[in-house]
Amino acid sequence: MAPSTGSVHPVRYLTVFAVLVAVLYALVFFTGDKSATPKLGIDLQGGTRVTLTARTPDGSKPTPDSLRQAQEIIETRVNGLGVSGSEVVIDGDNLVITVPGDDSAQARSLGQTARLYVRPVQTSQAAAAPGAQAPAGETPAEPTGTLDPGPAPAPQNRPFPAQDPSAPAEPTPSDEAAPADGSGSETAEAADEIAAARASRQSTDPAVQQAAMATLDCSVPDPLRGNDDPALPLVACSTDGQAVYLLAPSIIDGQEIADATSGYNSQQSRHEVSLTFKTEGSNTWAAFTSQNIGKQAAFTLDSKVVSAPVVQGATPAGSSTSITGSFTAASAKELANTLKYGSLPLSFAASEAETVSATLGLASLEAGLIAGLVGLILVLLYCLLYYRMLGVLTALSLVLSGVMVYAIMVLLGRYINFTLDLAGIAGLIIGIGMTADSFVVFFERIKDEMREGRSFRSAVPRGWARARRTILSGNAVSFIAAAVLYVLAVGQVRGFAFTLGLTTILDVVVVFLVTWPLVHLASKSPFWSRPGVNGLGAVQQIAKERKAAAASAKESRV
Repeated sequence: MAPSTGSVHPVRYLTVFAVLVAVLYALVFFTGDKSATPKLGIDLQGGTRVTLTARTPDGSKPTPDSLRQAQEIIETRVNGLGVSGSEVVIDGDNLVITVPGDDSAQARSLGQTARLYVRPVQTSQAAAAPGAQAPAGETPAEPTGTLDPGPAPAPQNRPFPAQDPSAPAEPTPSDEAAPADGSGSETAEAADEIAAARASRQSTDPAVQQAAMATLDCSVPDPLRGNDDPALPLVACSTDGQAVYLLAPSIIDGQEIADATSGYNSQQSRHEVSLTFKTEGSNTWAAFTSQNIGKQAAFTLDSKVVSAPVVQGATPAGSSTSITGSFTAASAKELANTLKYGSLPLSFAASEAETVSATLGLASLEAGLIAGLVGLILVLLYCLLYYRMLGVLTALSLVLSGVMVYAIMVLLGRYINFTLDLAGIAGLIIGIGMTADSFVVFFERIKDEMREGRSFRSAVPRGWARARRTILSGNAVSFIAAAVLYVLAVGQVRGFAFTLGLTTILDVVVVFLVTWPLVHLASKSPFWSRPGVNGLGAVQQIAKERKAAAASAKESRV
């Protein structure tokens, strides 16, 4: 027999739930874009498709392993949580990226190789006007920032793909080359362009270097795009196209990055990317900064100078280093995310964006919602017929659960790019059924207590003490199943597992903060205690019959 739960304060539980809902909707309407509409997936609203064609320096065909590795890294970049609804598929020698919505820049930026090198700056000058010959004198460009040592966060163990100097990429949409169709002539032409660029911009001859600086046009797509040899000098443009740099061979490459984060430096009033190097890279960087105070060090990303800060002081080994530049919050976060997850083993030329129509469309969304509504109505009718007015409490709990779920869907779409597709809707509908199961467990436990002869008022707290263990155990099993499915699955199945796990957690929240307090309040009400209202008259009759039978048996023994 379960003991009584003691002192209960149902109003406090209901107040906590009301505060949670108020906070969620305050975040919905007063933060971000303030839109109260959840993001929809490709199957419901359509999206944008960009085809990335692999480019190799020697014109050879990319290996299947390199394509699969590039696919995995791009999926990690765009879909780290597996809930953004994006698709990355291999099509021959191409990767086809489809993202929800009409923002083609997002899909294009995913093809960025993200090959980072740290190179000492030998000289710099203002970029020549398009098509013009600029003097090769040493007219220093404006430094893009200063090098600020920061706190040393704990390194993270992450695998990086092998970096070799033969993998280019698309740093920004403006740097993209014309689409390639994979033909032999275009492949050979791309290889010739890379070879010619290396010959002029990575020469060790000072005269050739000065000529390259004078003639380099920063307004046209860069044929190197990450194909530069880190062991040779490099003539490179800044990402804004305003400066040309002559850089020494690389001293650190991206494989030495242990972690990358973005943030806002309130003291300098700028956004920046903070890097933490692994042991070898950290030691190299500490030695370089101590010996080159007052000189510039360039961070190059895919053969372009992202930042060329002046070394203001020695950076101790193990400390973080900031990449500064003309970053916005979004661009700093994108760069940090790209560096964090590793560089691609191949470079790609991006095609023009294509609009993809919804594979299922709003009609399917409406059909799914109607199916969920019909299921919900059937559950409520069953509860009303079987539990009478207690079914009203079930309906109220389900409605409040739906209110909370909707706000969470909106916020997840805003902050982690969660997109709601048909698989996710299925997870939500199943979650509603699981919530109804919890109500049934609770009500049946109340009946068990009343069959033992207790009143409705005394049966509720005792029934809850027994039911909550069952509810927690059942939800724990469901959550573990959803978590395992989320880890092992890919694509839309991960979205289904995500929403299923989310609604499992919300089931516990609603049952503990709404259903149990409401039923406890109802048990103290004379109106709700009436058998004709709560539907427990038959159970009370069984209890009376058992009591009478027990008394009769006792008398017969006497």
